[in-house]
Amino acid sequence: MPVQSKYPPIEVPTVDLWKLMFERKDRPFPDNQGNPNNIDVPPLSLGVIWASGTVTPANPTYTADELTYQLKDSGAKAIATQADFLPLVLEATAKAGIPKDRIILLGDKRAEGFMHWKEIRDDSQATKWRRTKIDSKKDVAFLVYSSGTTGLPKGVMLSHTNIGSDVRMLMAGEGDNLTWQNDSILAFLPFFHIYGLTCLIMHNVYSGKKTVVMDRFEIEKFCKLVQEYRITYSYVVPPVVLLLAKSPVVTKYDLSSLKMLNSGAAPLTSELVQAVWDRIKVPVKQGYGLSETSPVTHTQQWHLWQTTIGSVGYMLPNLTAKYCDEEGNEVPVGQTGELWLKGPTIMLGYLNNPTATKNSITEDGYFKTGDVGHQDKDGNVFITDRVKELIKYKGFQVPPAELEGKLAAHPKIDDAAVIGVYDEALASEVPRAYIVSKPGISREGLAEEIIKYIHDSVAQHKRLRGGVRFIDAIPKSVSGKILRRVLKEQAKKEQLEFKAKL
Repeated sequence: MPVQSKYPPIEVPTVDLWKLMFERKDRPFPDNQGNPNNIDVPPLSLGVIWASGTVTPANPTYTADELTYQLKDSGAKAIATQADFLPLVLEATAKAGIPKDRIILLGDKRAEGFMHWKEIRDDSQATKWRRTKIDSKKDVAFLVYSSGTTGLPKGVMLSHTNIGSDVRMLMAGEGDNLTWQNDSILAFLPFFHIYGLTCLIMHNVYSGKKTVVMDRFEIEKFCKLVQEYRITYSYVVPPVVLLLAKSPVVTKYDLSSLKMLNSGAAPLTSELVQAVWDRIKVPVKQGYGLSETSPVTHTQQWHLWQTTIGSVGYMLPNLTAKYCDEEGNEVPVGQTGELWLKGPTIMLGYLNNPTATKNSITEDGYFKTGDVGHQDKDGNVFITDRVKELIKYKGFQVPPAELEGKLAAHPKIDDAAVIGVYDEALASEVPRAYIVSKPGISREGLAEEIIKYIHDSVAQHKRLRGGVRFIDAIPKSVSGKILRRVLKEQAKKEQLEFKAKL
């Protein structure tokens, strides 16, 4: 039987997002402090929504061709950017057919020939603008592009109801632990990513919590701002948790104002949670979600962070879940399977891609997350890995995230990633670890030490039969997800080079 949320249902918003953001009168608009380069994004986004438009956030690290693809695929009519990115934007807009006068600026810098968004107004008394009527359930508020591991990015269509519901559901999940009167949020996650877009922009505007904005993450700046603004809460990703556990910079600052950190976007291991607590006495809880779910669907209860380490918490209100096997058959609650979700935050579909939409959403409305997990008897959900990332060793499933968590706890390791590589002699995939060793640590004999360390702590089918490789940095997306495809390509190249020498 499908699993229901432990929370009571809440009312699904039936108004457009602009109205929803300002329906609460008991708190002020968030007091954004810190680096001003990014704080133009929330009001600009809300302005587009007020004007009945759709916002499609783009990654500023895109190449011109990648940006051109999104502009064309989304049907964008205009683009807002910062002055420093104008050369790239001009190249992409020229290819996409967007005229130069449709490029507007945000941030502090100005550029001749381009209008800043704050300068846009209509002084004509002859024209009276009327907003297009919004259908909150069908009209797209945000078109975010997935960071899929294969193929071109897909445009995820999120309605006003999708985002509005997620904001309210997340408020219910956090309960009274955070208030606009007492809490300050440090926001460094990219606003173009669904995690930052919903949790940092829309959620904080709705709840009114003071938001200190960083233009980009740097561990020392993070610690400095926590100390200076007495930050009480921050949404983070596992690489940041890793730095808080291991970086020498952390000990220079007073982080005692932090009541809690919430980690998302990628799996977080119990070893890292415990390491941060042991070092700075700051608890770390987890949440879970995807672009296609607006994004948050689960969040760990504050009081359970230490007794349910590794869990992403309870499913938020108004959602229903199934756990299914590889054939799509539902497995009993408690058993491991692919998580399927249904509720008001599930996307409308993928833009211009009905086949992908049909493959992802069942006829009865369940979205297939592609994530493997299970739920315990108390309703705590554990996500163990991605369906496509599980390593199959002679029929046994090996979750890379589990091995990565153990490797991260090793005192000589700064960061680690695990992938499956094919071993012809064994006729099977085997786990291989890519390791970033700590500065100053000799690598002589370290690979053997790491292999034995894992050998002694896991079941035999999870051992590092694919060996250990040392690299300078683990390739990751902006949201902190390990880019395993990059490592797999590197592994193939290594294999070809090895065969060429035989």
